[in-house]
Amino acid sequence: MLKPPIEPMEAEQVDEIPAGNDWQYEPKWDGFRCLIFRRNNEVFLQSKAGQPLGRYFPEIVSAVQSLKPKWWVLDGELAVPAECSFSFDQLLQRVHPAASRVAKLARETPALYIAFDLLMASKKAILRDLPISERRQQLEEFASNFKTTDRFCLSPVTLQIQQVKAWLKETGNNLDGVVCKQRNSRYVSGVSPGFQKVKNYRSIDCVVGGFRYTTDGKGVASLLLGLYDAAGKLNHVGFTSGLKQEERIKLAKRLEKLIRPPGFDGGAPGGKSRWAPAGARAWKPLKPELVVEVCYDHFTGGRFRHGTRLLRWRPDKAPRQCRYRQLPKPSIKLFGLLQK
Repeated sequence: MLKPPIEPMEAEQVDEIPAGNDWQYEPKWDGFRCLIFRRNNEVFLQSKAGQPLGRYFPEIVSAVQSLKPKWWVLDGELAVPAECSFSFDQLLQRVHPAASRVAKLARETPALYIAFDLLMASKKAILRDLPISERRQQLEEFASNFKTTDRFCLSPVTLQIQQVKAWLKETGNNLDGVVCKQRNSRYVSGVSPGFQKVKNYRSIDCVVGGFRYTTDGKGVASLLLGLYDAAGKLNHVGFTSGLKQEERIKLAKRLEKLIRPPGFDGGAPGGKSRWAPAGARAWKPLKPELVVEVCYDHFTGGRFRHGTRLLRWRPDKAPRQCRYRQLPKPSIKLFGLLQK
């Protein structure tokens, strides 16, 4: 019997999709990694870090109990559907200390479990030492049980590299990238060369609506980025950092000449935080004149999920041209790939 916690198998990030008949490919969904353990009426949802998740997703626990098999372990992703995409912000809201709040959100924004691996199929059938090609076959057979609930889906898989390239082009909304699994690889904890991930980085032009100083107050730590909405309001959408040390002081002198409130007249950067040191989140508003092109990997909930990378300044671009409509629209086609 496999017992929690189990350190999940993690992907090694690479720049190119590995090609060959010994690889299979899957979408990398934008959610919480989650292993589910079922032993008779006992259900345990485990996070990537080994922490229990069941109290935050009671609808998934209930769905597990409705499945006919009584002994199994699945690896997959928790996600919250929102129209034709997934909402990472709504997923984050589910991790709340108040049980009443969790119950309310479980009814209003129920989560979905996307299964992509099967580690145990019955009380005596432990599969983690089998190659992924055999585990996938057994997972597809096991997934026939998902027809009894609308909370479980099977993640698609392909052996065609052209298909995975098409998936990769769609990243930024439903997908966080693609994963590539060597077909003869067993399930091992930690990072494995037989499990690789590829992300598709995109670029977009943004207005510099503010900046934060370095801790010594002499240079620029990060640029605060904005996009205009349909109402013509400039909204904060993220930041770019990674500036070279020699640029920080020079850039501060340039930006200080443009300091002028409000910087963002729509959604603005957050203020104080109990998680950050005093003054760490203070920022200076700028007159919206400067435009930069940045590289990003994922945009959800009206923000860049991670820090962006500065590619170049765009003096040729008018700030008002930096609008949300530059972003790719969620793909209904990709959302429909999920199988019962």
